[in-house]
Amino acid sequence: KQWYQRRVAITAGKDGVIDYHELKVAMKALGFDVKKAEVLKLLKDYDRDGSGNMYWDDFYDILKDKMLERNPEDEVQKAFTLFDDDGTGSINLRNLRRVARELGENMSDEELRAMIDEFDTSGTGEIDLNRFMSIMLGDS
Repeated sequence: KQWYQRRVAITAGKDGVIDYHELKVAMKALGFDVKKAEVLKLLKDYDRDGSGNMYWDDFYDILKDKMLERNPEDEVQKAFTLFDDDGTGSINLRNLRRVARELGENMSDEELRAMIDEFDTSGTGEIDLNRFMSIMLGDS
């Protein structure tokens, strides 16, 4: 619960209530593609006092339910495509270097290569989707 509050604190009001704009921005920031109609329905369903707002506890319950609806394999596949920007079907040193740079991580090629080598069971110097799935889903 605290993680959600910290993650959304930038966009959501600190007064314990969340309005339409804050709800829409917060949900998008957490990776949910929500339409105006859905946000309005959520606010209507959780508006306890007729103010057009919802409370943090309600917001947390909504996110908890939405997280449980997600298919972990789909989420991991989406993450994989963020790494595999060249569409080769694997994550190589160049892909990992780009992602590290985009995240503001200052890592040497040696450090990045070590990350790949740790999980590269095929000896190709790359991580394919199946291996990435097993790593991310804890099957490795």
